[in-house]
Amino acid sequence: MNEIRTVAAACLSATDPDEKLCRVRKLQRAYHKGEIKIDSSSEQIETGLPGWPEKPEMARASKMRRRGFGTPEGRAIMMHAIAHIEFNAINLALDAIQRFPNMPDDYYSDWLQVAAEEVYHFELVRAHLRHLGGEYGDHVAHGGLWEMCEKTAADVLQRMALVPRVLEARGLDVTPGIQTKLAQAGDHHAVSILDIILRDEIKHVAIGNRWFRYCCDQRGLDTVATFTNLLAEFYPKGLMGPYNMVAREQAGFTAAELSLLNHPLKQPTSSNEQS
Repeated sequence: MNEIRTVAAACLSATDPDEKLCRVRKLQRAYHKGEIKIDSSSEQIETGLPGWPEKPEMARASKMRRRGFGTPEGRAIMMHAIAHIEFNAINLALDAIQRFPNMPDDYYSDWLQVAAEEVYHFELVRAHLRHLGGEYGDHVAHGGLWEMCEKTAADVLQRMALVPRVLEARGLDVTPGIQTKLAQAGDHHAVSILDIILRDEIKHVAIGNRWFRYCCDQRGLDTVATFTNLLAEFYPKGLMGPYNMVAREQAGFTAAELSLLNHPLKQPTSSNEQS
């Protein structure tokens, strides 16, 4: 019987987007059929690296084109950026499964659910991108999400704190503003796609919150103090607001954590510093 971390590593390594999507769906079906076991104690897995397609070309966030909404081309650039975020999110979820041993079984099933839902999101966005006359890979993209994945590769607590609770939570903050601009441009189908993504991302951030708190409890650490220290270490310039407090509360952020976000050490100089 196949083991979930080994199969997730194989999914992660797939370079062709459609192959990656297919592999994740097969993994999810096999897991629900009881054909996949979880052996979280196994240290034998050789941690894989993500498979990237030849396109899109990667560039620094500061080099990204501005994303206007008034024309189909401008909306295509925006939807391409969102598709790239969702493709990254598939890899992030798979890496959370394959990289970290000795977590409870629910941890692995949670992140498999996330991976499958990110596949769905990617397909929704890519289909609309094609409707706008584009294709995934047409525009340059940046790898900020995966860079934080690499920085937190050695510690599951850091990963749970800084990827779902910071980078993915940022999506909760910016999505309503993007939807407003898309609605003003008359692209109501894109708005409805982002409704689905926002609904699911609240659950994904909640999963990150759950396992961050689990890791803190296991180590006898205070969650707020630990998160504060990690923000100071990894984001010395502070986090960019404003914040979607309603969505963050729905995702399980506590009042103390929300208060912390309202009092950053310093504001970043550019929104490009966040994904």
